[in-house]
Amino acid sequence: MHGPAVENGWVRVRRGKIVALGGGARIVSSGAPVIDAGDAIVMPGLVNAHTHLEFSAVPAPLEASGGLPGWIRRVVALRRSQAADEGHAHQICSAIRAGLAESAAAGVTAIGEIATSTPADAYAVSRPRVRVFREALGLSPQAGHAALRSCIRDVDRLAAQGVATGLSPHAPYSVATPLGTAIVAAAIRRKLPLAMHVAESLAEEELIASGSGPFRELLEGLGAWDPTNPPRLLPAAEWISRLARGPRGIVVHGTYLDRDPVAMARLARHRDRLSVAVCPRTTLALSGTLPPVRLFRDAGLRVAIGTDSRASNPDLSILAECRTIVDAGLVSPAEALGMATIQGAWALGFERCSGMLAPGRPADLVILRPETRHRDPHDAVLDPATRVVATLRAGTVIAGGLDD
Repeated sequence: MHGPAVENGWVRVRRGKIVALGGGARIVSSGAPVIDAGDAIVMPGLVNAHTHLEFSAVPAPLEASGGLPGWIRRVVALRRSQAADEGHAHQICSAIRAGLAESAAAGVTAIGEIATSTPADAYAVSRPRVRVFREALGLSPQAGHAALRSCIRDVDRLAAQGVATGLSPHAPYSVATPLGTAIVAAAIRRKLPLAMHVAESLAEEELIASGSGPFRELLEGLGAWDPTNPPRLLPAAEWISRLARGPRGIVVHGTYLDRDPVAMARLARHRDRLSVAVCPRTTLALSGTLPPVRLFRDAGLRVAIGTDSRASNPDLSILAECRTIVDAGLVSPAEALGMATIQGAWALGFERCSGMLAPGRPADLVILRPETRHRDPHDAVLDPATRVVATLRAGTVIAGGLDD
């Protein structure tokens, strides 16, 4: 994704790494096995920069009426009903593994996962690469202290299992200033990337500006808002400044940042360490609009793309997300696929191992087979009839097969 497409291309892989690539006459090492993919497209494995795999067993997206606050009410109800089951941890672990398998089958080789809990070994034998951002929520001092301890414990456990980690203060409407400050400080101390849902809803803006609106009603109904001692909440611009203190950060969604020039100016100022991850189909379902992708790109920001979750999306297809913004005229096919590869890899801190095909890098790639010919290979990749036939991580097939 850092150069033009190569016709009749070949890639040589040894011990899981790309050692050479080019076009035209195939160069074969003596005795090396040769796989001819036929009329196919070989490209870097896709990167899902933002998802919540715990919902991968949800059969259909939850009802979106009432916008984000209404949807969150249904998410909380779902979580509480699941927590009542004795096998809750096993169910979440199974859902995460199902989401990893679905992602691999869709051509994804790297994932940015937001986790509210981390069941033992859920990510231990991951197919795609995963960075788990352990999420923290809390509006009261007591909830904040508990959330911080839980996050640090889980991050340490995941790191001991060899899983890449990060930290995520959930959102401006769910994280009081002391908890968010502590999470950012922990990320700085441990040199971990950060991710945060920001400017996702107009109701978020109303809560922060006046302490009222649908989010206030939701939080009071959940027993998370104390009207006698309301939490101190920060606007998007202030959170962006705090995220920029870490080694790297992702602003997730940013749907309404086009209404906040101060926040956008700060985001653009810190584009050396902050990126944006958009989830087009989820944003369209919950907000009735698409993210301002062109605004972000014009500001010089790296823009990654994610699927959010099956609680808000019918599947975990990154290519479907790309098609959504291309069909809307927000980006070109080439730009969309850059978001789904090299930009997403940078957002997750995986730029040395994901996002492009180059000698010395792991052979994380996807092989696709178009049903019809296209003048532009980017168009062929995004054609709904094009199918993923194999996904490889470090040269090993993790979905599909090379004999198809």
